[in-house]
Order: sequence, then C-alpha cells, then structure tokens
Amino acid sequence: MRYATCDMLHLMKRTTVMLPDDVEARLRLEARRRGVPLAEIVREAVERHLPAPEPGRRLSFFGIGEGGPADASERVDEYVQEVVRRRRSG
Repeated sequence: MRYATCDMLHLMKRTTVMLPDDVEARLRLEARRRGVPLAEIVREAVERHLPAPEPGRRLSFFGIGEGGPADASERVDEYVQEVVRRRRSG
C-alpha cells in the first residue's frame, strides 16, 4: 500500500518489522520523547544504515498540461512503468 505525504512528498509503502520487546520499548520511548510517530523514528534509523541512493534522472511530471495520450489518466501506472523500464534498460 502506498501513502503520499504532503510534508515529505514521497510515496511510501507499509511494511511490518518484527522487533524484540526491548527494542520496541526503546523505540516507543524515543518516539514519545520526541513527539513523533514510531514510523518516523524507524525511517530515520533505516535511512542512516543504507547506502545513499544512486544518482539518476528524475521522472518528469506526467500528464500536466495539454497533449499526451487521451487515456493517460486511466493508464498512468502503465505509462510510468514503461518509462522506468526504458530508463533501466537504456
């Protein structure tokens, strides 16, 4: 499931993480101390432990203005997937 957030302008996926009781307790305590959601603490921790994303071109905005395929609003996922596939292969 994807969630768009206004403050971060990222698409997010929900995932489940199994944590030992003591880690989960520390996580809840830190979130409460900082006044932020648990998910924010988890995202920050994960980001700190992953390598930086590889640089690449961003996708341009899709379907803004006039022109483009007549069925763009109905098939936006297909069109975006095709652009991503072309960029990865070429």
